[in-house]
Amino acid sequence: MSAYAIAHLQEAAPHPEIAEYMARVTATFEPYGGRFLVHGAAHEVKEGAWPGHVVVIGFPSMDRARAWWDSDAYQAIAPLRARHIEGDIILVPGVSEDYDATVTARSMLEALSAAR
Repeated sequence: MSAYAIAHLQEAAPHPEIAEYMARVTATFEPYGGRFLVHGAAHEVKEGAWPGHVVVIGFPSMDRARAWWDSDAYQAIAPLRARHIEGDIILVPGVSEDYDATVTARSMLEALSAAR
C-alpha cells in the first residue's frame, strides 16, 4: 500500500545549504521508489491557518518510506534543511484503492451503539 512523507515547512530565507539540500534530495528517495507529488506549489487554505509550504513525496509502501528516512544518504543531507527551515514532517500510510469511508462510518456507529 502506498505511503507518503508530508512536510509542512515554515518560510525561510534563501540559504546556500537549502539549495544544496534541494539539489541532492531527489537522489536520496528515488532508490526507494519515491517521487515528488507536491513541491513548492501555492496552496489554498480553506480552514484554519497553514503558513509556509507543503511537500508530499509518494512511496510504494511505509517500509520504503521509512527506509528512505533512515537511510544514510538522507540523514547526511537532512541537517542542511533542518538548520534553516522549521517544520513538521510525518510518514503516513495511504488507503487501499477499495477504501470506503462509509464502511468506517458504519463501524464507528455500531461501536457507539454497542457502548450505550
